[in-house]
Amino acid sequence: MNNSVSNTARLLGAGLRALLVLTLVTGVIYPLVVTGITQGLFSNKANGSEIKADGKVVGSSLIGQAYNLPLKKGQETPDPDLKWFQGRPQNGLGSNSVNTQYKLILSGATNRSGDNADLIKWVKDAKAAVVKDNSVAGYTVEPSDVPADAVTSSGSGLDPDISPQYAEIQVHRIADRNGLPVAQVEKLVKDHTTSRTLGFIGEPRVNVLELNIALKGLVTKS
Repeated sequence: MNNSVSNTARLLGAGLRALLVLTLVTGVIYPLVVTGITQGLFSNKANGSEIKADGKVVGSSLIGQAYNLPLKKGQETPDPDLKWFQGRPQNGLGSNSVNTQYKLILSGATNRSGDNADLIKWVKDAKAAVVKDNSVAGYTVEPSDVPADAVTSSGSGLDPDISPQYAEIQVHRIADRNGLPVAQVEKLVKDHTTSRTLGFIGEPRVNVLELNIALKGLVTKS
């Protein structure tokens, strides 16, 4: 009887020590090591790929933002603020109907097929708006000039980037609205165009938030 109790006690003691050691290694040491490595080598990515302007965080390079005018009385959908470069449509975003106390950003896709009537209407309306908004005196956008990313949302609805083609057809409107030379705005787009990763992965892209921060700086100087 005494031997049985003694063996049980030893087993319990060994199990407790193993639990404490594993808790210390996997719950304290390992997270601290991983955190230290990521903060030391990949600090920006580990902290959310933050973008700063005027000394404060204004967003993330991974999450798109909307550049809209304040809602007018009776308006449900805000109009775009056309003095800024515009990102992709955000038709895929869900609505926060659970906790209405906070306005949350929800990620999601439309999941509609190519022949869906709603999707076709969205694309046609978006293309007409892109043509209308970006056609200014001396420069007309043709429907065939409008790239796919200008009229469709991404799978997440939060894509922070646009194609160089979409940025370029906004150049004349941006120059007109901000009183800037077209050549200056064209250079701004070129300077903020990122090539394919490693030269072959993905597509060339322009981060809209970073581009608009640079645009704000250009307007301030002019």
